[in-house]
Amino acid sequence: MKKLFSSAWVLLILVVLIWGTNWPIMKIGLRSIDPLWFTVARLFIALIAISILLLFLGRLKLPHKQDIPIVLGVGLMQFAGFLTLINLGLMEVNAGRAALLAYTTPLWVTPGAYFILKEPLSRIKLLGVGVGLCGLLTLFNPLGFDWSNDSVVKGNAILLLAAFIWALSILHVRHHQWKASVLELAPWQILVGLLIVVPFAWFAETRPTIWSTELAIILLYNGVMSTALAQWASLRVTQMLPATTVSLGFLMVPLIGVLSATIWLNEPLTVTLSIGAALIVGGLLLQSNLKK
Repeated sequence: MKKLFSSAWVLLILVVLIWGTNWPIMKIGLRSIDPLWFTVARLFIALIAISILLLFLGRLKLPHKQDIPIVLGVGLMQFAGFLTLINLGLMEVNAGRAALLAYTTPLWVTPGAYFILKEPLSRIKLLGVGVGLCGLLTLFNPLGFDWSNDSVVKGNAILLLAAFIWALSILHVRHHQWKASVLELAPWQILVGLLIVVPFAWFAETRPTIWSTELAIILLYNGVMSTALAQWASLRVTQMLPATTVSLGFLMVPLIGVLSATIWLNEPLTVTLSIGAALIVGGLLLQSNLKK
């Protein structure tokens, strides 16, 4: 039992590090590839990796008709919508700031769960939403944000939209009555995402890809490590560790995103960014299931 617990902690740390450090990695990759084709490459590599894993486990099978809505919903919102939007937003926004904005998702899940799923909303969770929104207001205050730069405003709006779409996907996942496991449905959800994004990438490509060893490594990292491996590891961690431990661990992802972007890309760690990050993460912390 102790060995199992230790391996779970290793997986949790691995997932947090992979997802946190991937923000500056994606930013670097987008210098050489169109954001839509970046999404296509990431999903295609992840599809191959997860399919091989499921074949090895003997669990690759067609989805049950009961799971078709969740296959379509997650494929559209999480794999096509969220991944594409964060790439588009990263074209205009620093990696650290992008990580913070994308991980505001729980701020939108909480009121959505209350109004749509009729889940109870405690005072502490409501306080968490308020603190997190104060963090967002801090990030967008006129002294620390250039409202006159249209491309920057657009990039920030796109990232907030990505967080909102991810929240809708989470609400759909909570509401759905699952027949197969999340991992077993992942390749079909990724396939749906590919079928949606590929036509857009084909007709809306903004610039040709500049192939290099660096780009190939970045795409492999995103497909195999950040999508396929981290997807599987996050599911295993959720099964093996208490919900509070997992939720608190995942709060480190945007913080590592900010720190890694500061170290690798020399992005400025401003007072506005620091205060905004502290408030957003604090708000997410308050929304964690502290009683579990």
